[in-house]
Amino acid sequence: MDCPFSLDGKVAAVSGAGRGIGKAIALALARAGADVAVFSRTEAQFSATAAEIEELGCGALGMCVDVSKAEDVDAMLSAVLEKFGRLDIMVNNAGLNPSYARVEKIREEDYDLIMEVNVKGVFLCSQRVIPVMKEQGKGCIINVASVAGLKALYKCSAYTASKGAVVQLTRTMALELAPFNIRVNALCPGFVTTEMTEGLLGHPREGERVLSLIPMGRTGELEEIAAAAVFLASDAASYVTGAVLAVDGGWSCW
Repeated sequence: MDCPFSLDGKVAAVSGAGRGIGKAIALALARAGADVAVFSRTEAQFSATAAEIEELGCGALGMCVDVSKAEDVDAMLSAVLEKFGRLDIMVNNAGLNPSYARVEKIREEDYDLIMEVNVKGVFLCSQRVIPVMKEQGKGCIINVASVAGLKALYKCSAYTASKGAVVQLTRTMALELAPFNIRVNALCPGFVTTEMTEGLLGHPREGERVLSLIPMGRTGELEEIAAAAVFLASDAASYVTGAVLAVDGGWSCW
């Protein structure tokens, strides 16, 4: 019997793959055997990720894409299909949080940016790849949400609202697409040390407070989030759709 976690012969695309969780997921998918298209808004970052994928012996494609712009997403999909001829796995990872503030202090432009990237980006990328996956007869969409989509976080109202929207978008898409053999699941990382979280985790008082909320007593590793993504992308999860998988050291148990 073939290994159910193998992604040999599969083609994946990962947004926000220039660093952090997105890069870790892209490399993990490649290690499992997939060819991987990576895109972000910073050329140096996505180019470096693509080079590492090629070093693993897998096909790679890197592109500069703003997921909040339909024309960028369309160009990305066209390039993927031209190079690889198919797309089996779409990982919607691109996200940001430029504002840690109480709700009355959040700037409107920051709120709009969070929603444009974190929610509209997931919507556009998913909407564009669905016809391709329907034609192929199967597909897998993984939306990287956050434990912030499951719990309230202090001074993160816009971010938590965006990730809650991603969770509900995931569930609704799963209902709509199950008859077409397209699985849609959400991955909800807890606190992982990345550029987005290092300021908070590095603060003596706030970092200690965060750790006190995690039953396992530590932050997650990028590879632990990436391993969960490989599971959801693989045939090992062939009967899994509409799931909201928290990888958070038990934080969401509270």
